[in-house]
Amino acid sequence: MPQLAFDIGFFAELPKLQPPVRKGVLDAWEKFERLTLDQLFKDPGLKLESLTNAKDKQIRTIRIDQFWRGVVLAPPSGDTFVLLRVLPHDKAIAWAKKQKSSINEVTRTVEIRDAATLEELTPAYERVAEASPKQRLFEKFSDGDLKALGIDDETLRQARSLVDQEQLEVFAPLLPQDQREVLQYLAAGCTVEEVWQDVVAPALQASSQPVDTQDYETAIRHSQARIALVTASEELRDILEKPFAAWRVFLHPSQRKVAYRASYSGPAQVTGGPGTGKTVVALHRVKHLLGHLRDGDRILLTTYTNALVNALRAGLESLVEDPELRDRVDISTVDGFASRIVAEAPGGVALRPLVYNEEESRWGKAAKATGFSGSAQFLAQEYRHVILAQNIQTLAEYEAADRRGRGSRLAAGERPLVWETVQRFTADLSADGRRTWLQTCAEAARLLEEKGPRYRHVVVDEAQDLHPVQWRLLRAAVPERPDDLFIAGDPHQRIYDSKVSLKSLGIKVAGRSVKLRKNYRSTQEILRWSTALLVGRPIAELEDENRNDTLLGYRSALHGDGPVVHAAATEEAELDALVGQVRAWLDTGVGAGEIGVSARFNKMCAKAIGRLRDAGIPAATLRAADTGGAGEATTVRVGTMHSFKGLEFRCVAVIGVSDDALPFRKAVTPPEVDAKQHETDMTSERCLLFVACTRARDSLYVSWSGAPSTFLVEAGV
Repeated sequence: MPQLAFDIGFFAELPKLQPPVRKGVLDAWEKFERLTLDQLFKDPGLKLESLTNAKDKQIRTIRIDQFWRGVVLAPPSGDTFVLLRVLPHDKAIAWAKKQKSSINEVTRTVEIRDAATLEELTPAYERVAEASPKQRLFEKFSDGDLKALGIDDETLRQARSLVDQEQLEVFAPLLPQDQREVLQYLAAGCTVEEVWQDVVAPALQASSQPVDTQDYETAIRHSQARIALVTASEELRDILEKPFAAWRVFLHPSQRKVAYRASYSGPAQVTGGPGTGKTVVALHRVKHLLGHLRDGDRILLTTYTNALVNALRAGLESLVEDPELRDRVDISTVDGFASRIVAEAPGGVALRPLVYNEEESRWGKAAKATGFSGSAQFLAQEYRHVILAQNIQTLAEYEAADRRGRGSRLAAGERPLVWETVQRFTADLSADGRRTWLQTCAEAARLLEEKGPRYRHVVVDEAQDLHPVQWRLLRAAVPERPDDLFIAGDPHQRIYDSKVSLKSLGIKVAGRSVKLRKNYRSTQEILRWSTALLVGRPIAELEDENRNDTLLGYRSALHGDGPVVHAAATEEAELDALVGQVRAWLDTGVGAGEIGVSARFNKMCAKAIGRLRDAGIPAATLRAADTGGAGEATTVRVGTMHSFKGLEFRCVAVIGVSDDALPFRKAVTPPEVDAKQHETDMTSERCLLFVACTRARDSLYVSWSGAPSTFLVEAGV
């Protein structure tokens, strides 16, 4: 029986389609399920039409409604058709005529290219290349190497005409996807061997038979990273009604290889920039592990914030349908897990944690009591980065402690007084029935080390912001054995002051670490703009803080408009402009729940909510929207940059990006107090803006009043 599959390019544009058009897609799919091939071609409502002067006779159109057409790949053999795009009538016809399908002889997948535009551009680029003094972009790679990576003769000619990466960016959206990815990796500086390992090998289908370039039925089934076969109308209806859910249908071969590997011999790690699918991989890993649990085994799925916990819970519900299986997964923040361990201990008491401002004032009080003349800020950081980080329990251990990474000097003779002040601080807290969150984690780790692990597997998302104390807790929560820890994170999104080396904590991921480089969330234009905020800034790896991570090869397959920036004279004018931007998004069919507004401070968030509501636009804080049931689909969500971590929206407005907000002076250690900590804090502030901007998928709007942030100025905005 015929069936209609869906290309990832269709899903990329799905959020832009109005509900009646989406219903038309569902109606068309149901016709393919109901009718025979002969009936499909004769059906007057579907109008499965061939096109005159088309580059590929296998590319046809179908009617979605009176004004919209679907472009489908209709192979001459087999029963599977692929919906490539849904566009207004004239645009659909024009786009369809330019496209050409083929089967990659190396990866065995279906590929679509804009043949007409490529044929038009290539001769012009060849003439430019002949006259250019520049070396050709791929000159150091032989034809044999490129063909071994799946580059066919047509793409080879086009690749040989390029002299720089800017030209490749023009060609990239037009090229077949597998081949585009190969060229982008090579242009970014990767070797042939690295490209084979990261791009080609995961996509290969084990077969001893030669590739049949006419067997589209088999090739479609080899293209699961880009073509989804939907088997039930309920499943398709859910995807069409919740477009972001569609992205959970697809796993790139490199992601699937990581998520569904049978077993790892120890802790495993997946890293990558924003939008590369680390969280989706982590969720799929949980699904895989659930299928192999023994009686009584449980999984801890943990992350940093409550907002991320809610997102993980919703993601797991969409991925694992069996509620009994899901019940074997505990989902919580690391701090929440620690509090539970401490409260459940015999005689355990739920002590109230300190908030940030309280902690600093208590350090000042302790320093006054002992006569320590240094700052409260120094004491708080010494306690966090040296004493807690190295699990120091005695003065002797502190006197021998490694203080590398601390930019403030401390003579050996001064350490006893610092230690006395720390003891006074902790004793005063205990007397008042209070503790810091990290103290709670340290106590929970001690209890688990005494009584034994709680879980068979621990899966960690947004791992880059966890403190060494929290890592010791997670290490104690699971026995050291294969598949114990699965870690997902990105050092470029480290927005809290918790630099850590997994290696130093005995969590060794060497040989079990994979880096994802392809962004599936943001357009290339948003990505390029956002990454400029971090260019040239050293970012320490998760595994080893003595080595720096890079964004080499990080890119997106999606394209669209670049970010919009707006400079306002006053804060009032900036809020008025925000209302105008949000209304413009709504007028183009974007749902209110697909819009996020982010600012550095809660005060600015409250002002944004008030101004939007005054204009008749529903808006709420992240927490209120997430707990309001249906409110998520109808309410613009507003939150701080910290709370936006790990989330995504179709459209994002980042407001208040002024020079007094980013960097925020109170969040940055003065260089005269600690020069190294100053640089770390500045990097955290940069990363915070980077995280906020990379929450956007289709549209990014950035505004400020008065003078812009120095980060924007340095990035050339």
